[in-house]
Amino acid sequence: MKKTNVPVVTLAIFMTTFMAAIEGTIVSTAMPTIVSDLNGLEIMNWVVSIFLFMTAVSTPLYGKLADSIGRKPVFLFGIALFVVGSSLCGLAQNMVELILFRVIQGLGSGAVQPVAITIIADLYTLNKRTKMLGLNSGFWGVASVIAPLLGGFIVQHLSWHWIFYINVPIGVIAFLLVLFYLKEPKHHTKSKLDLKGTVWLIVLLLTLMFFLQELGSLSLWIMLALAALIILAVIAFIRAEKRADDPIMPFTMLKDREFLALNLIALLISGVVIGFEFYIPTWMQGINGTNASLAGFAVTPSSVMWVVGSFLIGWMLGHWGIKRTFDYMLILLVFADLVLVLVPIYTPFWVFCVVAAVNGFAFGAITTAAQVRSQVLVDPKDIGVATSFNTLMKYLGQTMMVSIYGITFNTIVAHQLAKHSNLNQGMMNKIVSAAKAKELAPNLIPQLRQVLFSALKGVYVVSFVVIIISIVLNHIYKVHKIKHSTR
Repeated sequence: MKKTNVPVVTLAIFMTTFMAAIEGTIVSTAMPTIVSDLNGLEIMNWVVSIFLFMTAVSTPLYGKLADSIGRKPVFLFGIALFVVGSSLCGLAQNMVELILFRVIQGLGSGAVQPVAITIIADLYTLNKRTKMLGLNSGFWGVASVIAPLLGGFIVQHLSWHWIFYINVPIGVIAFLLVLFYLKEPKHHTKSKLDLKGTVWLIVLLLTLMFFLQELGSLSLWIMLALAALIILAVIAFIRAEKRADDPIMPFTMLKDREFLALNLIALLISGVVIGFEFYIPTWMQGINGTNASLAGFAVTPSSVMWVVGSFLIGWMLGHWGIKRTFDYMLILLVFADLVLVLVPIYTPFWVFCVVAAVNGFAFGAITTAAQVRSQVLVDPKDIGVATSFNTLMKYLGQTMMVSIYGITFNTIVAHQLAKHSNLNQGMMNKIVSAAKAKELAPNLIPQLRQVLFSALKGVYVVSFVVIIISIVLNHIYKVHKIKHSTR
C-alpha cells in the first residue's frame, strides 16, 4: 500500500481550513448587498443561523463516522458537499433559496472542520502535532483577516455571488489532493451514533429558532403548539442522552458546576461575537454610508486581536487564574458594548475599529480559555468528548443568538416603520447597502438611517444583557484544584 504524501495532504487541510474560515466572515460583509438585491432584511439572520446550526448538529455525527468508516471518505464527502452548497448559494435568486442552499453548505462544514483536525492527529507525532495545529489555526486567522476585505472588494467590484464561487476552485483542488494523496487502511471500528439524541436536538433547536423568529407574527394556537413541541423535544432529548452509549451531550460532565458554567459562558459569548461581526458591516454601510470594502475593514481588527488574545491566554491563566481572567475580559466586552449602545448616529469610523480590536482580544481570550479549561477539568480519556462539547456549545450559542438578535432587530424596525407612513420595508432593504441607498429619495435617507440605528442599538442592548449574565455565571462556581494538569 502506498504511503500518504503528508506535506500534500497537510496543504489540502490548510486549504479547507482557509475555505471554511473565509465563509464565516465574508458573508457578514456581503450581507447588506445581498439583502438589498434579494429583498430579505427581515429573514437575513437565517442565512447565518442555518449555516451555523447545520454545522453544529452534524459535527459530532461526522466525528463518529470518521472513527467507524475512516477519515478519508468522510472528509471527501464534506469537501464535496461544501463545494456543491457554495455553488448553489452563488446561483440563488431569492433569500429562501439562499437559506436552503446554506443548509447544504453547513452540512459540508460540519464534516470538514473536525475531520481535518483528526487527520492532522493521525499524520503527526505529538511533538509535531502542536506545531501543525498552530499552523492550521494560523490559516484560520489569516482567512479571518482577509475575508472582510476580500468580501468588500468582491461586492464592490464584481458581484455578491462570487463570495460563494471563490470556494469552488479551492475546494476542488483540496478534494483532488486528498483523493490521490491520502492513503489510510480500512477502518473496522464500530462506533455507535447517537442518532436519536441528534434527531431530537435538531427538532428542538429548529423549533426554538422558528419560534423566536416568528414570535408575534403567528397565531396564538400555533405558538402554543410550537411551545409544546419544544417541551416535548427537551424531554425526549434528555431521555435519549441518558440511554445512549456515546451521547452527543455528556450529562455526566455537566454535573461539574465549573465545567457547566464555563461552557455556558462560551455559548453566550460566542453569540455576542456573531452579533458584533454580523451587524457592524450593516451599520457601516447603512448608517455611515461607507462602501462595502471599507465596511468589511471595520471588523478586521477583531480578527487580528483575536489571535493576540488566544496567544496570551496561557500567561493570563497562569497569573490570574480562570475566574479573574474571565472577569477582566468580560469587563472589556462590557465597555466595548456600551460604546456601541451610547454612540451618536454619526460616529467616526476609527471608533468602530477600536471597539473591534477590544472585542477581538476579549473574544479570543475567553473562547480559548473556556476550551483549555474544559479539557483540563476532565480525565485525560475524556478530553476529546469535552472538546467536542465545547465546540458544540459555541456553535449553538451563535445559532440561538442570531435568532434572538433577528427578532430584536425586526421588531424594532417594524415598530419604527409604523411611526412613519412614508417609509416601508422595501426602502429598508435598500438603505442597508451604500450602493442601493443612492436610489432612495435624499429626504428619506435620514429617517431610514434613524430606524436602522434604533434597531442596531437594540441588538447591542441584547449583547449587554448577555455579557452581564456571563459575569454572573462566572461567580456561581468554585474553581477546582487540578491534580492531573496545571491551571
